[in-house]
Amino acid sequence: MKANIHPKYFDNAQVVCACGNKFTTGSTQELIHVELCSKCHPFYTGEQRFVDAASRIEKFQKKQEVAKTYMSKKVKKVEEQREKDTQPKTLREMLQVLK
Repeated sequence: MKANIHPKYFDNAQVVCACGNKFTTGSTQELIHVELCSKCHPFYTGEQRFVDAASRIEKFQKKQEVAKTYMSKKVKKVEEQREKDTQPKTLREMLQVLK
């Protein structure tokens, strides 16, 4: 093997979680910061909560609201079109449709 190409390995690397839990492991970094660990992850704790570091849930909810307003506008437009179609047409309009 070539000398001096491998990173330095720390046997007692410290891992610090956002919940405050700390533990040691082996790593090429001396100090590691993580957002979730086995003490606070919903899978291990059995809690039902959303882990949303990138605010994906809020983005999804905003998209759903925009979609609802779009659909309500679309439904309104379709209903207006139906009202126009149900109104009696003049003879000239009926003849233009046949051409």
